[in-house]
Amino acid sequence: METSVVYTPEDIQENKVMAFLAYLGLLVLVPLLAKKDSPFAQFHAKQGIVLLLAWVALSVIFIIPILGWIVGTIGYIVLLVFTIMGIINALSGNAKELPLIGQFSSKFNF
Repeated sequence: METSVVYTPEDIQENKVMAFLAYLGLLVLVPLLAKKDSPFAQFHAKQGIVLLLAWVALSVIFIIPILGWIVGTIGYIVLLVFTIMGIINALSGNAKELPLIGQFSSKFNF
């Protein structure tokens, strides 16, 4: 979690739905573009972008016969779990980094 950012209760309450949308594929663009003034929505949008890029990368890997199918299937399950974790965090009003991939979201500066 970004330690220098303060998430106000008002920001969290008003933007839970936007944060939720960040984990639904291309709908990540909605909070990213519509809620630039919300640190809470932007936090989840950045994680949603990392998840979306991971889904795309796995789709490319899945093209490779046998090994790609095995790695892709395991990866899809892991990303599905991360997506569910992100949705739960967003709707609960938490700004927790996702395991393994959450650290990459802080690299984005929008």
